[in-house]
Amino acid sequence: MKIGKKSAFQKSSSRRPKRRGPLATIGLLAVGLAVTGGGYAAVAQVANGSDTSSEAVATQSQVDEGEQLFQANCSTCHGLNAQGTVSGPSLVGVGAAAVDFQVGTGRMPMQMQGPQAQIKTPQFTDDQTKALAAYVASLGSGPAIPDEVTAAVDTADSEKVSTGAELFRINCAMCHNVAGAGGALTEGKYAPTLMGVTETHIAEAMMTGPQNMPVFNDTNLTPDQKAEIISYLKYVETNKSPGGEDLASLGPVSEGLFIWIFGIGTIIAFTIWLGSRAD
Repeated sequence: MKIGKKSAFQKSSSRRPKRRGPLATIGLLAVGLAVTGGGYAAVAQVANGSDTSSEAVATQSQVDEGEQLFQANCSTCHGLNAQGTVSGPSLVGVGAAAVDFQVGTGRMPMQMQGPQAQIKTPQFTDDQTKALAAYVASLGSGPAIPDEVTAAVDTADSEKVSTGAELFRINCAMCHNVAGAGGALTEGKYAPTLMGVTETHIAEAMMTGPQNMPVFNDTNLTPDQKAEIISYLKYVETNKSPGGEDLASLGPVSEGLFIWIFGIGTIIAFTIWLGSRAD
């Protein structure tokens, strides 16, 4: 063998890749997790329809006012920093829309414990509600108050109302009734009537999924589709039933029962009265 010429073993050894150190492996894992987590957060924010534009508009004085109101009225259940307690969930990241809906409809603060929060006269003024929403929105990104959805509501657009009626029947009527009159659920819970509810609160309910309601983010229903559903509900609210008395829009079963009890009952009673007069 000539001196200076590498053996086959030496050649194969020189071609072997060097093993990465444990610190390099940990670093790669950290980078991968950071990229994956950042991508997921971005996608989730878009899917949930999170819009921080209205949160940015909130002034610091409004946030400070909201913090004072929160600590005086809400911290008992939700914690001083809205981190949550055994009595109430964390509000970090729920966004302004959830607070505006819950407080604006009087559901919060809760009057008593029960299957679900009851609708009542709001405890706070509109300005105070907006301040509370601004404070909670400052704690973490979440769905903002959907001004762009309510601005697109149009009950005079027949195509929008028709499309909204179809979307409502597919996604909402199983709980809220096809006419938005509400209905009973299980364990003492219920889907409330949507008649008389503001456009903003209906949109916020779809975006935040309060209590037993599922969340309809922009992947499930686009902002335009939400506006179409609200257009249909407002059309039903402002137009009387063409068939006459709607019997609270409870549906064909209740309407049939009404006819059997009162209609047939009246006929039977009248027949008996005629028979007694013939005697």
